[in-house]
Amino acid sequence: MRSQAALSIRSAYTVGSFSLDAQLDVGVETVALIGPNGSGKSTLLLATLGIRTPTQGRITLGNHVVFDSEAEIDCPTEERRMAYLPQDFGLFPFLTAVGNIEFAIACAGTGIGRRQRQERAMAYLEQFGIVRLAGRHPHQLSGGERQRVALARAIASEPRALLLDEPTASLDVGARAEVRALLRESLEHLQIPTLIVTHDEGDITALARRVAVMEAGRIVGCASAEEAARHPANAFADRLLNGVRPDPSVAVR
Repeated sequence: MRSQAALSIRSAYTVGSFSLDAQLDVGVETVALIGPNGSGKSTLLLATLGIRTPTQGRITLGNHVVFDSEAEIDCPTEERRMAYLPQDFGLFPFLTAVGNIEFAIACAGTGIGRRQRQERAMAYLEQFGIVRLAGRHPHQLSGGERQRVALARAIASEPRALLLDEPTASLDVGARAEVRALLRESLEHLQIPTLIVTHDEGDITALARRVAVMEAGRIVGCASAEEAARHPANAFADRLLNGVRPDPSVAVR
């Protein structure tokens, strides 16, 4: 897949007592978004995707404006061509593994027939080493297997940007290593802006070029993974990047 232009996010969002006011630019790279629970990481992903509507701001992907509060532009989620992988994988329970991937291919608007969609879906399953799971439904799969299907579905949609929310958090140690390896290979092939929310230093080491740190709805630092570890933006980043796994439920003061 050819390289895509940068994802630029300027997003402000307020609900109740929570306020998000974040700015972030993601080039053809993977940026890890870290911070304690409640800092706004998932909200930023959802605002970028179009599931939540910012109160103000501007979001662009290359030359395509997907949201602009002043110009009253708010593209529907399906028109933004961004793939989103939630923490619970988001697979349709009533579809088989191959059916989930076929659905993504159909949504990509390629215009190909059903037989071609099925052949292409099987090729993605083969790429991820899970052809044997084609006819199984999500409840019949292990966590690692569901994650592989979910990743294959995300990539099959031919996205222009990829948003991942804790992609390895629910996996055991062995499955986590396997999924990271597959994800790294896929990202190297895709060459698109990728934003990954994580509380796992292993994800950052294996996947991310830069680290953005969120605190109380704002980006308080963004640097290369090495620089972020040498000069952490806050105490949470210091604990995560320098060897002590933080408790994400503890807010940083």
